[in-house]
Amino acid sequence: MTAVITQTEGAVAVIAIDRSEVRNTLSVEVQQGLYDGLLAVRVNPDVRCVIITGTGDVFCAGADIAALDDLRASPPTGDRSLARQFWTELSDYPKPVIAAVEGFALGGGCELALACDIVIAGATARFGVPEVKLGVIPGAGGTQRLIRTVGKATAMSMLLTGEPISAADALRSGIVAQIVPAGEALDGARVTAGRIAANSPLAVSLAKDAALQSFESVLQLGLTYERRNFNIALVSADCHEGQAAFLAKRPAVFTGK
Repeated sequence: MTAVITQTEGAVAVIAIDRSEVRNTLSVEVQQGLYDGLLAVRVNPDVRCVIITGTGDVFCAGADIAALDDLRASPPTGDRSLARQFWTELSDYPKPVIAAVEGFALGGGCELALACDIVIAGATARFGVPEVKLGVIPGAGGTQRLIRTVGKATAMSMLLTGEPISAADALRSGIVAQIVPAGEALDGARVTAGRIAANSPLAVSLAKDAALQSFESVLQLGLTYERRNFNIALVSADCHEGQAAFLAKRPAVFTGK
């Protein structure tokens, strides 16, 4: 059976983990499916936004604990490993990625949500990094992205106790952008994705690219990078179209050029 299902809905692609019988744990097959889905969508010019979600009532409950022995035998740290390739692809992805989270986003599932650009959560969602309870630590960016997202106090509490937080606390701490009624996270993500897809895909990509530089560089270098991307956008066909459409009071037709 397919562990991940990718469907295109107009300008939006939905990539869904389909292992609800095991709470959508992040197995090798799931990582391969997510990686393949992202690669396929990357080269599809019609898709302007991606949603990652889980089937059933769970986003992703983390790693497959039974597979830890396999990880010991072949640690997923090499440059050519599937895990390294998948997480690098998601980190560097040029199109906006929204996580639609219902239920548990634990361990690798929380790291998956953190690696996305926007998180829309159902009201009963829970976020946590319980790896220390198993004698291990987050290994897919959790220690780094969490502290940058929520700050030292909350990050250290989550990382060192292993206890999860509610959707409401995740909203207050900056993990979640919006809370919707339980069971409506995917619908909420589709609304946000539609709003993103209506904008210039070139400008959206440049804005995301510049914003993510804030994690990689000091302020002055980030501002220089932002100015570079601004100048690229300013002379683009999309910018000319956006200006003309605004002045003519008509909808803009963006082409990503």
